[in-house]
Amino acid sequence: MELRSPTAKVLIVLAALVIVLAGIKAASAIMVPFFLSGFIAIACSPLINWASRRKIPKWVSVTLVILIIVFIGFLLAGLVGQSLTDFKQNLPSYKLKLGDEFSWIAERLATFNIHIDRNLIASYLDPGMAMSVATNFISGMGGVLSNLLLILLTVIFMLFESDSIPKRLHTALADPDMKMKHVDRFIQSVNSYLAIKTVVSVATGIFIGVWLYVMDIDHFLLWAVLAFMLNYIPNIGSIIAAIPAVIIGFVQYGVASAGLVALGFVLVNTIMGNMVEPRLLGRGMGLSTLVVFLSLIFWGWLLGSVGMLLSVPLTMIVKIALESREESRWLAVLLSSEGEKTKPMI
Repeated sequence: MELRSPTAKVLIVLAALVIVLAGIKAASAIMVPFFLSGFIAIACSPLINWASRRKIPKWVSVTLVILIIVFIGFLLAGLVGQSLTDFKQNLPSYKLKLGDEFSWIAERLATFNIHIDRNLIASYLDPGMAMSVATNFISGMGGVLSNLLLILLTVIFMLFESDSIPKRLHTALADPDMKMKHVDRFIQSVNSYLAIKTVVSVATGIFIGVWLYVMDIDHFLLWAVLAFMLNYIPNIGSIIAAIPAVIIGFVQYGVASAGLVALGFVLVNTIMGNMVEPRLLGRGMGLSTLVVFLSLIFWGWLLGSVGMLLSVPLTMIVKIALESREESRWLAVLLSSEGEKTKPMI
C-alpha cells in the first residue's frame, strides 16, 4: 500500500533513524574504531594522491604513511604519558601555589572592601580540573587505541581501496555512467574538509606548543596535543583547550602569565580559525554555534569521547551530504552559521 501522507513518510523516516542510531549506540565498541579509521584514512588520502601523481607505487606510499602514523602516535603517547605522570607528582605543589595566589588576590580585593572566600574559589579552580579536561579526552582515545592493530589494518584497506570507492558508489546507485556528479562532489568535499581541518589543527597545536614552551609553562606538550585534538570543535573546543594551560600559567607565575597564555590561545585561534581556515575551506562550510554544541552532546552520547572529538567532522559530513542535493539543501542552510546560503560543493 502506497503511503501518500507526507506526515506518515516523515514519521517512518524518523522511526528508521531512531532504530539506526540505537544500533550504532549498541555497537559503539565496533563503530568507534571504524569511524576513527575512516577519519584517519580520509585525512591521509591527500598524501597518497600526491604520491600517486609522482608515480610512487601505492603500496610504498601506504606503507610510509602507516609508519609515520605509528611513529608519531607512539612518540606522542610516550611524551604525553610522561607529562601526565609529572603533573600528578607536581599536583600538591600546584595546590600550595594556587592557595598563595588566591591569598594575594583576596588581600588586594579586601582593600576595596570586597571580601571573598579563597577556599571556595580554589575548590572550583583546583589544578586537578586541568588534568581532568585532558585525561577525559586522552584516556578515551587511549581506550580506543587498545584496538590499534584493528584500526591500522582498517586504515590500510581503506587507503588501498580509496580509488575504487567512488566507482562502487556510482554502481550501487545505478549510475554506471558517472552522471550523478553530486556523489563526486560529496566525496571530494569530505576529503577536502577533513584534510584541511587536520592540517589547520596540527598547525594550531604546533603554534600553541611553541607559545607555551617560550613562556616555560609546565607540560606544554600535553596542552599542545589537547589544542590539536579540540581544534576539530570550533569555538567551544578552543575555550576548553585553553582552560588547563591558563590555570597552570596562573599557578606558576601569576595573573600576568595566565593572561599571556590566554592571549596566545586567542591570537592563534583567531588567525587559524577566522583567517587561514576560511580561506582554505571557502565560504558556506561553517556550522552555527548551537549546532556545534548540540553535535558535541549528541555524538558524545552516541560514541563517547571519540564521538566528541569527531562530532564536528561527522556533522560536517552530514551537512556536505545535504548540500550536495538540491532537494535537501534547505536542511544544510539550517545547520550553517547565521543561515548563510550554501552552494553545491565543487
